[in-house]
Amino acid sequence: MKVEQFIKKQIKQIKKEVGAQKAVVACSGGVDSMTCTILAHQALGKNLAAIFVDDGLMRESEPEKVVAVLKKLGVKTKLLPDQTRFFRALKGKIDPEKKRKAFREVFYQVLGETLKIQKAKFLIQGTIKADIMETVGGIKTQHNVLEQIGINPQKYGFKVIEPLKFLYKPEVCQVAQVLGLPKEIYKRMPFPGPGLAIRIVGEVTPKKIRIVRRTTTIVEQELEKCSPFQAFAVLLSDKATGVRGGKRIFGNIIVIRSVDSKDAITASASEIPWKVLQKIRKKIIKEIPSVVRVLYELTPKPPATIEYI
Repeated sequence: MKVEQFIKKQIKQIKKEVGAQKAVVACSGGVDSMTCTILAHQALGKNLAAIFVDDGLMRESEPEKVVAVLKKLGVKTKLLPDQTRFFRALKGKIDPEKKRKAFREVFYQVLGETLKIQKAKFLIQGTIKADIMETVGGIKTQHNVLEQIGINPQKYGFKVIEPLKFLYKPEVCQVAQVLGLPKEIYKRMPFPGPGLAIRIVGEVTPKKIRIVRRTTTIVEQELEKCSPFQAFAVLLSDKATGVRGGKRIFGNIIVIRSVDSKDAITASASEIPWKVLQKIRKKIIKEIPSVVRVLYELTPKPPATIEYI
């Protein structure tokens, strides 16, 4: 792929589709949405509203960091907090697909309302090829896929523009680098659209999100030097017997997942040094008293998916 030509083509295409009208770009902080945001900003300037939906399911300090990075790049981003609404939609749901679809519904409802306020008719989002393939193939629902599975975006009051839908993750990273996004973004590990909600097996609650948010931070920080494609923590619904302060407790189980991959279509478990895994385990056990077991996941993709659910 000739990156410079791709960028020029997409900027031209966005200008052509939107014209003199307004558009909203959904930015979540990942390389896909950040790349999309800069492409849209260069194409539309003041006719673009960049929105970060704070769903309460993000990594530590994510909203503030994203807004700060985009500000440095000249993009004013509006933070839209709506955590209660997302947690309400996820309440009681255990099935992974039901959780993903519940998230998608609220996500697009919120954006539809935002576009109406902004008097915009177009939503620009960072859907990539792997998202479409997995959703259409029935592997798992990606929240940012609509038209490809027969859902008309007009249901939510807008038309969707997806400049990156023909690219895989490595190609998106190349585009991001050429566009001038900082290394902390284009080298960043992928993060799912529904956030930490799909790193919890079972019902999603604010308390569980706090646990998996902190453990994810520990895993990402400690594995940064190993340069995995993706690494994170998962909170299981099962519990296990443990000992704290000489007393028996029935505590949480955390699974560490780290994979190496080129395109997210296939992946293998990272060969992490034992000392590094031990360090992660010690930190998690120390910082989160409810955790009594820390496991390491070895399964490749396929048969497993990269994310747990």
